[in-house]
Amino acid sequence: MRVAILGCGYVGLELGRQLEERGHEVIGVRRSADGLAAIEDAGFEAVQADVTDAPSLEDVPDVNAIVFAASSGGRGADAARDVYVEGLETAIRAFGERDHQPNRLVYTSSTGVHGDHDGEWVDEETSIEPTTEKTEVLAAAERIALERPPEYGDGFEGTVARFAGLYGPDRYRLERYLEGPVTEGYLNMVHRDDAAGAVRYLLEHDLARGDVVQVVDDEPASKWAFADWLAARCGLEAPEKRTKAERLETGDLSAAARRRILTAKRCSNARLRELGYEFEYPTYREGYESAITAYLENSPS
Repeated sequence: MRVAILGCGYVGLELGRQLEERGHEVIGVRRSADGLAAIEDAGFEAVQADVTDAPSLEDVPDVNAIVFAASSGGRGADAARDVYVEGLETAIRAFGERDHQPNRLVYTSSTGVHGDHDGEWVDEETSIEPTTEKTEVLAAAERIALERPPEYGDGFEGTVARFAGLYGPDRYRLERYLEGPVTEGYLNMVHRDDAAGAVRYLLEHDLARGDVVQVVDDEPASKWAFADWLAARCGLEAPEKRTKAERLETGDLSAAARRRILTAKRCSNARLRELGYEFEYPTYREGYESAITAYLENSPS
């Protein structure tokens, strides 16, 4: 199988490594020269192109599958719309109009599209209720990923892989929870290697065509419980805690930050498990072990 990863960044590089290790051919696509160097360092082919620029995508070879993992760089809703809506439309059209079109698209979305469910469980059947302009853009992109590919041929279908909060190498952020204060709420997480592994698994086994799959580990965690566990494992006192009301009373929050604090849900991975994916890091306990070891090795005795 030949796969093009459009926006081959944090998850994409790991996905490329996993696919290459299993004998597949991978083309990593980035718009910057620095991005190309990271792809080459990871050991697979790099092509410079921009998902918002159709002519540049002509440099990407024909492939069996495309993974759309491009990022808007943490900018606002307008930038997100340029990448996730306009860029996705452009990429689907650019590959769909080829004589040798792909037969799969996987679009990497976010569980943020669910919005607030007052701490209740959500799955792929739960209605999505985006609460910010950016998550509204992500919800629109999910519809595009599922609806547009078949317009270019019966064999071209999309899948939405809806990622929970990513963590892993360079993104453990231990200090945030060790130093506190920690505001109450839930953490829905997935290790980078499992985010990549799930997409790889769906591609290799040709699963979830025309469907949505939540990519989240086995155990949504209370932020307070997670922080206490992490502190204990690192040999520290439990950090200071605060309720949502206490955090909101500080008055130094943007409207978006307030919405994030008030949003609560627990994301189920039952569908991904039913499809047969086995997690390398089924919970944060396994996923944070290497980060804790490194922390203890670098801490003053």
